[in-house]
Amino acid sequence: MKMRSHKDLDVWKRSMNLATGIYELTRTWPSNEQYGITSQVRRAAVSVPSNIAEGAARSSAKDFSRFIDIAQGSLAEVETQLELAGRIGIIDGDSGLENEIISVRRMLGGLKKSLLRVPS
Repeated sequence: MKMRSHKDLDVWKRSMNLATGIYELTRTWPSNEQYGITSQVRRAAVSVPSNIAEGAARSSAKDFSRFIDIAQGSLAEVETQLELAGRIGIIDGDSGLENEIISVRRMLGGLKKSLLRVPS
């Protein structure tokens, strides 16, 4: 299987937007959370486009699909960490990134379905 560059994938672009948004959001979080939830949510957000890129560089649809699974897990982590940030009062309600998370989740699901249709 020959893939185009990960940079050509809309889901990679959207997940990069999400990671950038997470960095912007967390700049104002309390300094005592620098090594706590701030670090956790940033790492999870960076993991999404990173796993898409790594999967796209693999030689088979099965391998790529496995990295999409990991990206989906990281996206769920981001969502959970934002929920926790709201519950503990770091953010008030809506982080402004929910629509981006929903969009990336849908796009990852669509990419995974298309990869499963590729003959091995």
